[in-house]
Amino acid sequence: MAMAALRREGRRFGPLISPQPITAAVRSSLIQQEQAPLGVRSISTQIIRNRMKSVKNIQKITKAMKMVAASKLRAIQTRAENSRGLWQPFTALLGDTPSVDVKKNVIVTISSDKGLCGGINSTSVKTSKALFKLTSGPDKEAKYVVVGEKAKAQLVRDSRKHIDISITGLQKNPLNYTQVSVLADDILKNVEYDALRVVFNKFRSVISFIPTTATVLSPEIVEREAESGGRLGDLDSYEIEGGETKSEILQNLTEYQFSCVLFNAVLENACSEQGARMSAMDSSSRNAGEVLDRLTLTYNRTRQASITTELIEIISGASALEG
Repeated sequence: MAMAALRREGRRFGPLISPQPITAAVRSSLIQQEQAPLGVRSISTQIIRNRMKSVKNIQKITKAMKMVAASKLRAIQTRAENSRGLWQPFTALLGDTPSVDVKKNVIVTISSDKGLCGGINSTSVKTSKALFKLTSGPDKEAKYVVVGEKAKAQLVRDSRKHIDISITGLQKNPLNYTQVSVLADDILKNVEYDALRVVFNKFRSVISFIPTTATVLSPEIVEREAESGGRLGDLDSYEIEGGETKSEILQNLTEYQFSCVLFNAVLENACSEQGARMSAMDSSSRNAGEVLDRLTLTYNRTRQASITTELIEIISGASALEG
């Protein structure tokens, strides 16, 4: 093996130098030069190239995800803004009183099924936990209804026994009122409540969302508050005509109010999710670009150092052969 290396080195330097006796030191130097491409310098540059390739691939993915999120946001934003007109009349009619004191509270937490969207889901969960502490007590009962995989994954850790209903996969298909109204009807049939507190993130801009809680009271609580002189809304200013009683009208109104509030909450949270994902992916793309710049600089320095070292070794070997 050593003789073969020496013959190859001799052929490499033959045209440049005159024949000289090869000493042991020169032989060792030539063998090291032959093995240098497989040494540490070659491995380090290869590792840097692999890392640069990985960072470039990640940057492509994050840029593509940002474009997809922007496209989805444009499609949902208009529908979310239009859906605000559904529940606002109910707020004026029946009121929205989050401070009302009731025994049975159901906290409906709205979240996303997918991640990579910043802290939007953690915000909803924190708000829900804070509401749970405020509405639970010795003579009170609080339960969760969870919409979305991410909130479910966080609440299951320490509140599994308090989760009545868990719904995932809601956003696989385009959201519409019919789909959400069926979901609202299922929730109303399977939970006992005095107050439904819907926790979601209200869309404000691409870089901003507001944690929001909407309260829907049961018909019995609405009547109780009205009789006790509580200010709920403008319902008492209207006269009821026809064969329906006030209780029946309240029952229909509260059911419709909850479906409208839930529809708006799901759309608002979906808008906030896409906006947060756009911001997160934009930040990730910029960070990937900065990492790529640092890796490129490191690669160039390592490659230049390797080339300089090889030139020094070649010149030193040639000088040793000449001397």
